[in-house]
Amino acid sequence: MTTPYTTELVTDARAFAEVAPGWGRLYERCGAATPFQHHAWLHSWWLSYGRPGRLRLVLVREGNELVAAAPLMLRRGPVPRLVPLGGAISDYGDVLIDDERADRAAAVLAEALSAAARTALIDFREVRPGGAVEHVYERWSGPRHRLQDSLCLELPAVPMDELVSRLASGKAQRIRAKLRKLRSLGVERHVVGPDRVGPALQRLLELHRLQWQGRNVTPEHLQTRFCEHLTRSVGPMVSSGDAVVTEFRLDGDVVAVDLTLLSRRLAGGYLYGAHPRLRERKADVAVMLLDACTQHAGNGRLHRLSLLRGDEPYKHHWRPDPITNRRLLLARRRTAPLMSAVVGDVAVRRRGKEFLRRFR
Repeated sequence: MTTPYTTELVTDARAFAEVAPGWGRLYERCGAATPFQHHAWLHSWWLSYGRPGRLRLVLVREGNELVAAAPLMLRRGPVPRLVPLGGAISDYGDVLIDDERADRAAAVLAEALSAAARTALIDFREVRPGGAVEHVYERWSGPRHRLQDSLCLELPAVPMDELVSRLASGKAQRIRAKLRKLRSLGVERHVVGPDRVGPALQRLLELHRLQWQGRNVTPEHLQTRFCEHLTRSVGPMVSSGDAVVTEFRLDGDVVAVDLTLLSRRLAGGYLYGAHPRLRERKADVAVMLLDACTQHAGNGRLHRLSLLRGDEPYKHHWRPDPITNRRLLLARRRTAPLMSAVVGDVAVRRRGKEFLRRFR
């Protein structure tokens, strides 16, 4: 006999915290999950950035076990929308769906999302290609639309030697020379244990602030709420093997700290801080960080190394694959005009950016 599926709409932060064990099991059974769908990351984000009364957590259970979850919040405004938790500081947005129950769970989740949306548009931003929410999109019975979102750059999850071998001979020689320089300087790499994550992240943010002093730093990285979110979320993720914090020491001093987030399919260097002293000593920080990140691919478990969002020139030195995130809009018949308004706004903004690019 088939076990019936039930749905629940959670709007209370305490209930969000209590669902952590089941969420963790579902996270492990969803191959498309990225670290930004980890319960510790999302619940911590809500504590730092959420607004009372806006939480919309859509859950699907088979018996007592979670088989799908959509972590959303209501965003008011001219176009009321349900958007993924995680906001601008998260590189990927998605839902969680049990791989072995994908067809049925996605269909039930689609119905539950339609009921939860009411008069709001559902707007999934920054969906990595192959994301779990694409199952929902395929089964959506109402109006829907797919748009391009941010560009991410990715590399194969292979050891550093193999990444270097993909480059032209001259560039590969320069990278090998930079790796030898790091070794000759005596830069030591130490993975931080769960009990030392807090102080290490504080040092990361201090170094991040120092390295960007006098330049255009991302303002949110300097905010107290971001620091609180990072220290609160990363500790549990390190304990569960879904994040790694690495310290780099030179002459006994911590001169750089890196935070890499992990999931079943990818590793992504999320944030780092590096003392200007490293560059003064001719150490290539980007090479140092990527070399450390490749260590997490050594067991063959991961498929990709993600350089996450952004098209910075230094990333292209490694011949990465351009991967464009998707924006999935889901509407009911009554909210179809809202979707049309968003699609039109995106088109106008894109044309404006293209005009400015040509003008410049």
